Amino acid sequence: MALAFLKSPPPERQPRPLTEEDAIDIWIARWLKIRRRDLVRRYACDPRRLYEIWEGARFAGARDKALELFRERYPSLLDRVDFGAHRRVARTPHPDQLGLFE
Repeated sequence: MALAFLKSPPPERQPRPLTEEDAIDIWIARWLKIRRRDLVRRYACDPRRLYEIWEGARFAGARDKALELFRERYPSLLDRVDFGAHRRVARTPHPDQLGLFE
């Protein structure tokens, strides 16, 4: 299943709701450095759905299950992968930054 990520992205599919199995694969793909664009094309979803999974808003237990599968499938990569949580980067300036120009 995860070997499919190492090949070229599949053709676009019809949109459908993501499942927990998809969420597990999306986590593994993130750790394998699969481009977000390829994941959006693979699952025919809005990019916001990926971020909902990575932030834990949807399929909260999928990250732990994906981590177990990743350890089984890719033991040689464990020391090279950052398993940290997704951090949202705000695009709006922080109010304290405006004081820098006074």
